[in-house]
Amino acid sequence: RSWRHVIVSLTDISAGIAGRIECDVPVFALHKPRGHGFRLYPRIFQLCRTLRPAIIHTRNLAALEAVAPAWAAGVRVRVHGEHGWDMRDLDGSNPRLRLVRRVYSPLVSKYIALSPELQCYLRHRVGIPSDRIEQIYNGVDIERFQPAPRAAIEDCPFQAPEHWLVGTLGRMEAVKDPMNLAKAFVHVLSLHPDARDRIRLVMIGDGTQKNSVVRLLADAGVRDLAWLPGERSDIPALMRGLDCFALPSRAEGVSNVILEAMATALPIVATRVGANAELIVDGVTGTVVPPTNSAALGAAIGRYYTDRALGKHHGEAARQLVERRYSLTRMVEDYDRLYTRLLDGASAWEASHRPSARTQRNA
Repeated sequence: RSWRHVIVSLTDISAGIAGRIECDVPVFALHKPRGHGFRLYPRIFQLCRTLRPAIIHTRNLAALEAVAPAWAAGVRVRVHGEHGWDMRDLDGSNPRLRLVRRVYSPLVSKYIALSPELQCYLRHRVGIPSDRIEQIYNGVDIERFQPAPRAAIEDCPFQAPEHWLVGTLGRMEAVKDPMNLAKAFVHVLSLHPDARDRIRLVMIGDGTQKNSVVRLLADAGVRDLAWLPGERSDIPALMRGLDCFALPSRAEGVSNVILEAMATALPIVATRVGANAELIVDGVTGTVVPPTNSAALGAAIGRYYTDRALGKHHGEAARQLVERRYSLTRMVEDYDRLYTRLLDGASAWEASHRPSARTQRNA
């Protein structure tokens, strides 16, 4: 109701993302190649001069450099959000990337940290003053993602009522560690040989590690017990078709997909990285295990398989937590208040630094 939006992608917009964008929101894709984006500065500058946004909000390190041409184009408020890590910097310890953040920091009006961990990183390891950092959790649409009796997933080969489906959704890249979940699935079957007729693995997504996952499952003799359909856009329906959700990542910020699983009231097993242990109350709304530990991941999945009542209890508690703390409505209100406060502050600063009429006449 209060803001008009324009989306600028430095690279491209995937079909899945494009389908989720409201039709009245303009989208610009700049097709940036790998490496620094100096060559895009003139295009970003011109876009800012043409669109004249009140606020530019960049997200994650790859987009941080866009604050420079935005500042040069006169954008009054420049917000930068830190959402998490990637394979180049799993724990924020890379000194070169910390230096990049420091270099651009004078051009940023306000930092948004999606988790307390990221807030601490910006303050103590990058050196951003605490009054320039705001912590806002991501939110999930609790109307779109709701608990429901498990429904068969369209096109999924595992439709029998006795099937018990553990699944994940995400990019099949090293940072998401899909091999960890594939190994954990094999481990579950070694712990519970009788489960071979019932437990099934669902891995939604695509990426460079997909073929390796398929080979691992085939070598273990369980390829026929797993479904890997690639990318899908029907995420709420996929969530409602699972019995347990697993996130095997090596690094995360605040995981949207965990929030979606929580809103669907699924029991969740996730690695202790990023904000996962903040979103999941271990032993209350889910289970948190060490990263890259397939045995621990498999054992936790097996516990939910054998104790359905525990899984139901944890899923219901997760849904209640999402409603209290992580709703999309709460997130939107937080950003609305922040944007308004920053614009009001920019207007007040400009008014206090505007030359007086006498000064203008004497200039």
